[in-house]
Amino acid sequence: MGDGRKGEAHVHAYEDRRHEPPHLEHFRALLQQYMAKKGLRSTDQRRLIVETFFQSPNHVSIEELLAQVRSHDSKVGYATVYRTLKLLTESGVAFERRFGDGLTRYELADDEAHHDHLICVECGRITEFEEPEIELLQEKVALRYGYELRSHKHEMYGVCPDCRAKSTSNRKRGAG
Repeated sequence: MGDGRKGEAHVHAYEDRRHEPPHLEHFRALLQQYMAKKGLRSTDQRRLIVETFFQSPNHVSIEELLAQVRSHDSKVGYATVYRTLKLLTESGVAFERRFGDGLTRYELADDEAHHDHLICVECGRITEFEEPEIELLQEKVALRYGYELRSHKHEMYGVCPDCRAKSTSNRKRGAG
């Protein structure tokens, strides 16, 4: 980071890199290659689900994606969305994420735009961030123990500023 803010975490909006056409073309090609290898065909419903996923915010659940897809085609079923998300995961287009709330969420499998997650244990809000010092430190730890790092998942759980503010205002009201 050549902007003089060494070690400062960079928080990103969910959609900042997802809608760039060349970026999505890479994932479309990856999916097409996988489907051809598996002998799968591209149906209208499958295409609708995939394109809706590409336009969805990161960390979309099956239920959220189903609701978005049904706003375009009410006949699409849960099983079809589930199978398509499984296909996206198997082909390397999507990552499955579980943040301890019982839901499986999906995000674009963008290795070049690696990020970590802050998860609010009160409201479930997920904040993505990039922190160069964490990346450096985990490389050092892997090296110290003789590991070649292939991937990692960094999740931190806490209470977001909005929930902390609500909690503080509730305590003040209760004390009066």
